[in-house]
Amino acid sequence: MTTPRPATPPLLKRLNEEAVLETIRAGAPISRAEISRRAGISKPTVSLALQTLLGAGLVREALTGPQGPSYGATYFEPVAEAALVLGIDLGARFLRGAVSDLSGAVRARQDVELGGADADGALAAIAQLRDGLLDAAGLSTELIDEVVVGVPGVVESPSGTVRLALNIPGLDGRRFGAELGERLGHAVTVENDVNLAALGEGRRGVARGVDDYIFLSVGTGLGAGLVLRGELQRGHHGAAGELDYIRAGLEQELDPCAVALSRLAERLAQADGAETRLVSPYDVRSVFAAARSGDAVASAVLGEAARRVAVHIAPIAAVTDVGLVVLGGGIGANAELLQGVRPLLAEWLPFPPRVEISSLGDAAVLMGALAVGLRSALDNVFVSRRS
Repeated sequence: MTTPRPATPPLLKRLNEEAVLETIRAGAPISRAEISRRAGISKPTVSLALQTLLGAGLVREALTGPQGPSYGATYFEPVAEAALVLGIDLGARFLRGAVSDLSGAVRARQDVELGGADADGALAAIAQLRDGLLDAAGLSTELIDEVVVGVPGVVESPSGTVRLALNIPGLDGRRFGAELGERLGHAVTVENDVNLAALGEGRRGVARGVDDYIFLSVGTGLGAGLVLRGELQRGHHGAAGELDYIRAGLEQELDPCAVALSRLAERLAQADGAETRLVSPYDVRSVFAAARSGDAVASAVLGEAARRVAVHIAPIAAVTDVGLVVLGGGIGANAELLQGVRPLLAEWLPFPPRVEISSLGDAAVLMGALAVGLRSALDNVFVSRRS
């Protein structure tokens, strides 16, 4: 049995500084006396910690107190712009980016059309977007501490190799994060985009405060992000949630994505006796619009889409017993699906989860990327600035 090592003065000093910083982040603007009370640290020790944090640029004196002017008392607040997080959502036809400070506030956001760019083009576009975001925010590139990128593919751990990324030419099989890190001059974390969307909904969306939930994205493809006990589940290969493969070995058509629903709409519209206003190319947006106006064929397609979505939710919910399913993506974000999905799950499952539409829309991946980056940046900036 080993004897625990005694805490050394430098270690105690660091622990006290961390405790004071976290107390300020949680309660700013906050006075020295209130920091002492909440952190359980003596006022002289708080004063010493504040000297280090002020000198490192991690905290500053606040101009106002909790209820307005300070009237002589000194209050403290964290320096939100001490470091920045860059979040990127890389899609086949678009590139979305945002920069947030340490408070989580988005300082700039931009969306860029990619026009079918390959992986090399995406690298260049991300670098250009980074520069544009910082110019818009009026902040320096040197402040970036974390870069998190969502990609439409599986990110293998620990290699970081991107797999099953078929929508962006040249992306599959590459260590995209390492290449992007060399170009940007920052460490880069790459994660599956649906996983990040799940985390975004938990941080700022409809799943806030829920420990066990699924984010199900239904659009041109199908994917899920699974969060259990508040933590994202990536699986052994990083491929958890690849629902396109759940249909392996099944004869019945279960695909709820855009191409499959367009084929279904075409088949029903061209059937003998069909009365519908649907015409070629039977794109999903027009099908949903027709269903809202009462078109019988379009309504049948919508009902079948809801059934197929429910069929994918049921086995996951039965195994994980999640309390919430969040629907997103170009198809999943249509609220009309709820009228078909909810009754089916109630019929099929003893404990059906609540089903809601994403409250973040196309910002879900970005918000997840910023949340992941922020978690690391808050720790990193204390170490780097303090030293």
